[in-house]
Amino acid sequence: MTMRVVFMGTPDFAVGSLKALVENKKHEVVAVVTQPDRIKGRGQKVLMTPVKEYALSVGLSVYQPEKVKTPEFVETLREFKADMIVVAAFGQLLSQEILDMPTYACINVHASLLPKYRGAAPIHYAIMKGEAESGVTIMHMDIGMDTGGMYSKVVVPIGDEMTMGELHDELMVKGAELLLASIDAIADGTLKYESQNESEATYATLLTKEMEYIDWSKPAKEIHDLIRGFNPAPGAVTTLPNGKKLKIFASRVVDDSGEAKTGTVTAVNKKNFIVKCGVNSLEVLVVQPESKKQMDAQVFCNGRGITQGEILN
Repeated sequence: MTMRVVFMGTPDFAVGSLKALVENKKHEVVAVVTQPDRIKGRGQKVLMTPVKEYALSVGLSVYQPEKVKTPEFVETLREFKADMIVVAAFGQLLSQEILDMPTYACINVHASLLPKYRGAAPIHYAIMKGEAESGVTIMHMDIGMDTGGMYSKVVVPIGDEMTMGELHDELMVKGAELLLASIDAIADGTLKYESQNESEATYATLLTKEMEYIDWSKPAKEIHDLIRGFNPAPGAVTTLPNGKKLKIFASRVVDDSGEAKTGTVTAVNKKNFIVKCGVNSLEVLVVQPESKKQMDAQVFCNGRGITQGEILN
C-alpha cells in the first residue's frame, strides 16, 4: 500500500530517514517540514538545514514554519491528507491536533533506546555517560517529550573509543533501515506499540557551553567520555595557563596512582602529553588551540604549546 507521508526533520540525522523513504519509492513524500534557515558561523551566513538541502535536491516541497502549531500552518498540513507523519529530530513539539491528523499515526525516529535519553541530545549523552550501547526507537508520538509507545528498536554497541560523530552516523543508517521495516507493519496493524516504563526514563537535555569544560578533578574515564561525546562538535574545552582555550578531541585513559595536583601536565612526550585527573591520568592525542586548526598533540607539543608541570584549568 502506497502512503502519503509528511516528513518533519532538521539535522543530518534526519536526512538518513528522509533519503531512505525517497529512495525506497514505495511511499510518496508529499511535503517536508523543517526548521527555518538560521544565521551560523563566523561569516554569519544564512544556512539551509541539511533536510532542506537534501529535499530540494530531489524536488520535494519544503515548508519552514517558525512555529508548526500555528492555526495557519495546521491548516496547511491538513491539506496534504497525510496517511502518516514521520518525524526525525525535527526540533519542535507537535500539537494534539497535528498528532491526530494522519490516517494511521505520527511516528518518531528517536536516536536512543527509550525510555533512556528522551529529549534533544540523546547521541551526545550516550557517549558522555559511558554507555555500552545505544540504538534507535520507532515511537508512536503523543503530546509529551518522547513519552509515546514504542513500536520497534535496534541496538548499536558503543566501543570504548567510539565518538559521538561515529555513533551518530551508525544510528542514522540503522534508524533509516528500521523506519522502512516498521512503517508498513504499523499501517497494516501487524506492529503494535508498547508503553514505556516511566520509572526508567532519563533525559538528554539541550547541551550548554558550561558542559563543554573539562573538570580535571573527575576520573580520567569520565573526562575521556566527555571528550568522545563532544567530538566532532563542539569539542571539550580546557584553559591553558596563559588563559587561552584548548579544545581536546581525542584521548586515552592511563592508569596512574601518582600524587600530582589534578590538571597538572605530568609528561610531555614526542606524540602526546599526559594530564593528572581525579582518578588516573589522561593521554591527550588530538587538540585545537584557540584560533587555530585541529592538530595532533605531537604538533602542539613540538610547537611548545604545553610544558611539563603546567596546570590546566
